[in-house]
Amino acid sequence: MTLAPGLFTPDPGPAPWHQLLLSQTWIELKLTLRHGEQLLLNLVIPVLLTVALVTQPFLDLETTSGLSKVDFLVPGILALAVMSAAFTGLAIATGFERRYGVLKRLGATPLPRWGLLGGKTLAVAVLEIIQIAVISGVGVALGWRPHGNPLSVFVLVACGTAAFAGLGLLMAGTLRAEATLAAANLVWFLLLFAGGIVFPLSSLPSGVADVLGFLPSAALADGLRAVLGEGGGLPVGDVLTLLVWAAVSLGAAARYFRWE
Repeated sequence: MTLAPGLFTPDPGPAPWHQLLLSQTWIELKLTLRHGEQLLLNLVIPVLLTVALVTQPFLDLETTSGLSKVDFLVPGILALAVMSAAFTGLAIATGFERRYGVLKRLGATPLPRWGLLGGKTLAVAVLEIIQIAVISGVGVALGWRPHGNPLSVFVLVACGTAAFAGLGLLMAGTLRAEATLAAANLVWFLLLFAGGIVFPLSSLPSGVADVLGFLPSAALADGLRAVLGEGGGLPVGDVLTLLVWAAVSLGAAARYFRWE
């Protein structure tokens, strides 16, 4: 049997960009789903908050938000889930990967910096699909009836994911792992109570509410409520706020992210 010349000649070089991106996305997703703390943060806590806040009788939101309790809370918990996956979980996981030298080793491979950042962001997007399905199912079981255009929801979640992922990667790529762990959890708790997620900003003084309304958590939660709770169209102001956060944070992360 005669083989053609050059049949087994090595052909070194990186894989096509789309193959690099999809491979990294799949790896990141598997690592997240196998991690118990990540599942607790991204699925268990949002579901428990949904059930607890909707069913307990002491939280009166109708007089301040204009929506029923379930119509106010479920979109807010969806925004919390996006923040948990795209910011807190991503920042902590990436920060410790950087500390243990995982990112340094990846830096020696053909995987470019944008491939790492893009793979992590896409893995977060897949995780969010799972989150939205689970939380929405729980909400429907509690009496929630969503309204609005699903495309508007998709645009809001995509913009929110980009904004939070940029912030998480910027934090993980510039701070020490321990500092990232503390800061990411602190920001998560602060935004949970003061970021328009479970309490309406309208209950705060007008000047404070106006400033907090520009936070990505408030823009995402308010936008989802406008679509899912009120049946409105795409909230352009909230989308623009999220796009500004996304452009600034992702640009800074791509510029200042350090592999080690």
